Amino acid sequence: MKKFERLQGLVAPLDRANVDTDLIIPKQFLKSIKRTGFGPNLFDELRYLDEGYPGQDATGRPLNPDFVLNQSRYRDAQVLLARRNFGCGSSREHAPWALDDFGFRVVIAPSFADIFYNNSFKNGILLITLDEATVDRLFQETEAVEGYRLDIDLEGQTITTPSGEAIPFEVDAFRKHCLLEGLDDIGLTLEQSAAIRDFESRHRPANPWLFRDV
Repeated sequence: MKKFERLQGLVAPLDRANVDTDLIIPKQFLKSIKRTGFGPNLFDELRYLDEGYPGQDATGRPLNPDFVLNQSRYRDAQVLLARRNFGCGSSREHAPWALDDFGFRVVIAPSFADIFYNNSFKNGILLITLDEATVDRLFQETEAVEGYRLDIDLEGQTITTPSGEAIPFEVDAFRKHCLLEGLDDIGLTLEQSAAIRDFESRHRPANPWLFRDV
């Protein structure tokens, strides 16, 4: 998993509440357990004017000019600004995979669905919860200023706006540690490799009947 320390990222505003995981990555594209390749179908229903299908090359599909991520000013955005209850719906881990594959490293919203929240941190995406008044103001500033960027410092737990305002945010200490070190569940397990090998070396001689050939 990629480490997350500090990001100065372009912001894209998705002014829509209750965005569910089927809107983030529609069910027909859940054909792989690989973590890559989902970016072209992120928000597929909103990004394109036709209906996509699995295996279809997204290149050449007619884009919806009214959708925010199709606007040139938000190209290469790494910070998604969203509304309340982002990531509701099914528990599919493909949702954070699609966001990450598209290029988003941070999502800021007033609230997130619990399972999506956990899945995102486990896949290296920082979710930041701010009060609605602050999110409203960030929407206004993002839409008013082309090229609006936020400086997000995970270690210091602050967001700095182009005007120099520092906005603090809370993050669970364990999740923060995992992001800073780039540790997913597998990485956390591998940190205990020496202890695992030591256990195995003692467990097999003590319980040989568990290891008999069938």
